Amino acid sequence: MDFEPGHLVVFLPAFGAWLAHAPVLSFKLFEGLAAPLDGGLTFRGARVFGDNKTWRGALTMFAGTLVSTLLLWRLAWYKELLPSELLVRGAWAHGSLLGLAVVVGELPNSFIKRQLGISPGGHQDSRLGTLLSIFDQADFVLAAWLVFLPLWVMPVLELLASFAVVGLVHLGVSLVGRLIGARRTVL
Repeated sequence: MDFEPGHLVVFLPAFGAWLAHAPVLSFKLFEGLAAPLDGGLTFRGARVFGDNKTWRGALTMFAGTLVSTLLLWRLAWYKELLPSELLVRGAWAHGSLLGLAVVVGELPNSFIKRQLGISPGGHQDSRLGTLLSIFDQADFVLAAWLVFLPLWVMPVLELLASFAVVGLVHLGVSLVGRLIGARRTVL
């Protein structure tokens, strides 16, 4: 269970989720699936996840992650860096579990934000709001750690490094998106 920096590539296909989701949102595709995952349910007077967590987003992000995984698995350098425990399970297992983590990993943070009165896509101007926004950049990494457990026990140092790297890369992408006018905020 040694730390392997190359194992960070396990999370690379997750960026396919956002690459798939952006055009779906921009071109208003699959509008029939734009229903909220929580079905409008509330908990303690606040929405469970809010309007931004939809079936369309969940399915698109899952599919984007899976397709990215299948494509990356065609590259020898990529497969050489993967943990052997995932390698023996195959691309479909890797992509499906990572896709599940990308979708499910966002839900706890959304739930907490709704309970704190933070609107979907918004942030609260407080230390807690800032922490939640930073956590939101890589929340799926923790979910991936959990869903991969039956196949691969990621060492804690790899988990922390993965969380940090994914968070920083996501922040960088968000900054570029803000600079080009594709995003309203960085966090």
